[in-house]
Amino acid sequence: MHETFVMDSPIYKLKIHIEQNCVAKVEFNSDEPVSLPATDLGKKLQQQLNDYFRSPANSFAVPVLPQGTDFQARVWLALTDIPPGKVLTYGELAEKLGSSARAVGNACRRNPIPLIVPCHRIVAKSGIGGFAGDTDGRLIDIKLRLLEHEGFGLKLG
Repeated sequence: MHETFVMDSPIYKLKIHIEQNCVAKVEFNSDEPVSLPATDLGKKLQQQLNDYFRSPANSFAVPVLPQGTDFQARVWLALTDIPPGKVLTYGELAEKLGSSARAVGNACRRNPIPLIVPCHRIVAKSGIGGFAGDTDGRLIDIKLRLLEHEGFGLKLG
């Protein structure tokens, strides 16, 4: 079973991919028209995303299918333990995992399920860091807006 739908959010349009009755990918997308989810899982995720955008204290309880290496899976699992409004640096998470900051950054870059697996809560020691492989532009703006939504004010400079 495969489903794709596009929903509006206060941050950006989200394109959701569901495979094997699990959330497989979340993309920030502005070009496609909004469409409604057809499956129960799609409807549940849409409701949970709407709840999150009403209050970041709302969590996600949907099955996910992140496809990556064992190390990436360890990083992505660790990301889900970071509560809204809190951040860790790449180095802090690397220390917890017995790895390097660069390896953690690379795993975050390849996270196919942002928001649900909150890679936006990982920042550089001296600023915002990257988001989905970008270090400036639209994706960094999205990361900043997500952190602001969660109540974390990041001062750059």
